[in-house]
Amino acid sequence: MPPSLFQSFILGIVQGLTEFLPISSSAHLILIPRLLGWEDPGLSFDVALHLGTLAGVVIYFWQDLWNLVESVLKPSDSTRKDDRRLVGFLIVATIPGAIAGLLLEHKAETIFRSPALIGVALIVMGTALAIADYFCKGDKTVYGLTYNTAAAIGIAQSLALIPGVSRSGITITIALALGLERREAARFSFLLSVPIIAGAGILKLKAILHSADKMALGVGFSASAIAGFFAIWALMTYVQTKRYTPFVIYRWLVGLFALWYF
Repeated sequence: MPPSLFQSFILGIVQGLTEFLPISSSAHLILIPRLLGWEDPGLSFDVALHLGTLAGVVIYFWQDLWNLVESVLKPSDSTRKDDRRLVGFLIVATIPGAIAGLLLEHKAETIFRSPALIGVALIVMGTALAIADYFCKGDKTVYGLTYNTAAAIGIAQSLALIPGVSRSGITITIALALGLERREAARFSFLLSVPIIAGAGILKLKAILHSADKMALGVGFSASAIAGFFAIWALMTYVQTKRYTPFVIYRWLVGLFALWYF
């Protein structure tokens, strides 16, 4: 059953905020409907929400993304060497997650959706983020990565198939541990979301085209895009001067609530 327009709006806001804040969008999109007694909105709606977040990150980082595209289109331009290396890092980091997604898609949509598993993942990965944020005093930019460190972030990203881990959360955590500065860790995580979300969306675009309720999809897409844009803006501004501590505490509280309530 397709969601109502109100449900579409709420779930779009939730998806947009939690996709980029390190608190797990998949966990919230599983727990909130269960908590409110809403039916599963279905695959087509899930794809629309993710494409909405893709729109949000592309709009925010359009200049960065355009620079990366130009660096590939102009391979002889020596001034764009760093951007070409960054493209390489993003490709290397995308591959493990793409492979894991194709191999474990069924488990991600079934057995990985247990509230108990979600609660544990929220708490454990929140603790990992706290440790990396507190003890790792990195000052590298995204251009200071290597192909090995990019691969490590990509392998970690594949664990985000487990709801509660958080794609942005685990990639930021590993990036911090590998020496990236807080804002740069978030920047790489968000740029890395573009190919992985786009790839998943393209593979499942057929579900949207065959959906009977385009209005609900449109509302969810728009809400997700707007919320995603402002979530990125807020986090990129916040971490310039502050730690990830509020997100860690939030993860612990939601994780404990999931274990207790469900």
